[in-house]
Amino acid sequence: MTAASAPRIWVDADACPAPIREILFRAAERTGVQVLLVANQWLRTPASRHVRAIQVAGGPDAADDEIVLHLRAGDLVVTQDIPLAARALDKGAAALDPRGAPFSRDDIGQRLSMRSFMEELRGAGVQTGGPAAFHARDRQAFAAQLDRWLARRV
Repeated sequence: MTAASAPRIWVDADACPAPIREILFRAAERTGVQVLLVANQWLRTPASRHVRAIQVAGGPDAADDEIVLHLRAGDLVVTQDIPLAARALDKGAAALDPRGAPFSRDDIGQRLSMRSFMEELRGAGVQTGGPAAFHARDRQAFAAQLDRWLARRV
């Protein structure tokens, strides 16, 4: 596999927890996989030839659009954003949320529907609460899923 065709990891980095970025940085050094963090703010990254931060202009979906523009089949997208995960799956990439839950073609439609329903509730003034706190078990689940993806791809 050439460097140009090697799978890459794209990170929707604006909302990616710091512990997950650290796991990705270690994986990049260990395996040589390219990790690209895309955000609309400056991000600190380690000095590594395998890790690169890409800053995009602010605006709705600017980071998502940048990721999808350069995404190739076989790449991995790390995101909490369900529509971005759907776009990644449509391009033949894998998608994984920072808590370690993989997105799949089998469940993406249901996840998009639930997201839309929750947006309608919030629009009607219903308090839906936020995401649960990020725990060590989330880091472990993410690391395990990442290792599975790396074992299959790299």
